[in-house]
Amino acid sequence: MALVRRMQDDQVKEQQTQVKLLSTVPQAYTVGVGDVLQIVVWDHPEIAAALGGSQAQASTRPGDPFSGFVVDQAGNLNFPYAGTLHVTGLRTEEVQSRLTSALAKYFIKPQVTVRMASYRAHEVYVDGEVRTPGVVAVNDVPMSLYEAISRAGGFADTADQSDLLLVRQGATQRINLTQMLTRGVSPSRLYLRPGDVLRVVARDENDVYVMGEVNKPVSAIPRRTGRITLADAIAQAGSVNSSTADAAQMFVVRGALNGKPEVFHLDGRSPVAMLVAKEFDLQPKDVVYVDGNGLVRFNRVLTLLIPAINAGLTAGLVAK
Repeated sequence: MALVRRMQDDQVKEQQTQVKLLSTVPQAYTVGVGDVLQIVVWDHPEIAAALGGSQAQASTRPGDPFSGFVVDQAGNLNFPYAGTLHVTGLRTEEVQSRLTSALAKYFIKPQVTVRMASYRAHEVYVDGEVRTPGVVAVNDVPMSLYEAISRAGGFADTADQSDLLLVRQGATQRINLTQMLTRGVSPSRLYLRPGDVLRVVARDENDVYVMGEVNKPVSAIPRRTGRITLADAIAQAGSVNSSTADAAQMFVVRGALNGKPEVFHLDGRSPVAMLVAKEFDLQPKDVVYVDGNGLVRFNRVLTLLIPAINAGLTAGLVAK
């Protein structure tokens, strides 16, 4: 049990490090290339002519307006009388202030209103085991991790909610929603940034292998929460074979492919063995092996030796 407690403490420390790394203060939305602005100069309806047929554009996405002032690829906004203004990286109120100053050269105390008509500059990408994977547009409401998954249709039935990959500026972080909720940490504190890629891993990618003296050797699949204990894995394998298994020789092999293998031994004869098995969390690609009892091992050795003995006897008879 001491080992189980130590492993759980390590998980808590790792979770705290993740939260500190990913919890950031959400930034206000700034205008970017491709955004569409709706601009009104009050008491000057003639400026609305700038939104005529020459400016109208076909909607490329659901909800896009058919007219508006589009920020071009250079990040500039072209507006009558004001000319060309560089607006990328500005908030709408800053764009409004610059337009007001530019128009003040031609109008007396111009009253200008600027608002976002269509958010097209900033996006995040949600992939993997969600119902509608794809691009999710970022708007003026800070996008939390939950919001991104919700707008992608929610988790699919095959999703492993304990294994989300967040790729940000070339670095990858693993997010365990199950552990966060267990520790009382709200995933709504995790905000995505434009350009982030969020991938929800499938449960069958995080399976574990149960081998040896079990009734049904199997690749065990975690629950939807992503958790699978040693007891769960053995249950999916139909339990140990009571006639051939040695309950004292149950092993978990971890990290065999990363150069740092670990082997954990469980004596199933101990009264607390099942309590430990219920609390011992397995990790993806762990191997659970149940060894055979002495008689089974003897029979297997004998089975291997008999062909060799028979071959020796046959060769001796031929020689005679």
